[in-house]
Amino acid sequence: MPRPRIARRSARRARRAALAVLAPVLLLLGPAGPAAAAGADAAGWPEPVPVVSHVDTADPVVFITLDDGWNHDPAAQRLLLDRQVPATLFLLPGAYSYDPGYFRTLLDHGPSRVENHTVNHPDLTTLPEAGQRSELCGAREQALARFGSEPRLARPPYGAYDATTRTVARACGSKALVTWTYDFTTWGGVVPPTPVLRAGDIVLLHFNDTVAADLGRALGAADAAGLRPALLNSYVPE
Repeated sequence: MPRPRIARRSARRARRAALAVLAPVLLLLGPAGPAAAAGADAAGWPEPVPVVSHVDTADPVVFITLDDGWNHDPAAQRLLLDRQVPATLFLLPGAYSYDPGYFRTLLDHGPSRVENHTVNHPDLTTLPEAGQRSELCGAREQALARFGSEPRLARPPYGAYDATTRTVARACGSKALVTWTYDFTTWGGVVPPTPVLRAGDIVLLHFNDTVAADLGRALGAADAAGLRPALLNSYVPE
């Protein structure tokens, strides 16, 4: 009967010897299983884009941005073209699809540029990754098909975004999410106070029924501060 005990002791010694040899190798290889797989997936996910509400620049510039695009006011169009304002237009596909010529004129005869504002203007933070991707990538594809240029900036509706928005924006071709420094939009007849603008400020306007007057106030504030409008895309690095 002593022979089986000797055999078991020999087997245990053999296992300990094998583990002693394998341990350094396992440490070098690192952990396996679900945690390692999650790390690999994270490494392959797009780098989140930055969020820009003000541009750090010494140039005497300000950035005029207009959202949505529902009101195609000819007075606002004339002002943008007469002043040759390099406006950044965060447009909704539904707002330009019924009258694309209004915006085509701004692009063909002025320095404006169309950027991404989603398809349906949702609060992106209420959507899962797939929903956010549908909104941002869908708007990118429609703008590219309609105007022939790829949006490189994205403005989340209501300025609402989360960590998913920042990575999905990168996957959908954007290099930054853009919010704003000051909102000059008149809502419900209430004209907001006109701030003193500084170099690098981002001004938010909307194509609503007061867009021409709001744009005039924004350009007047820029003039008073000795600032000139510049194209935002040119000041946001890749």
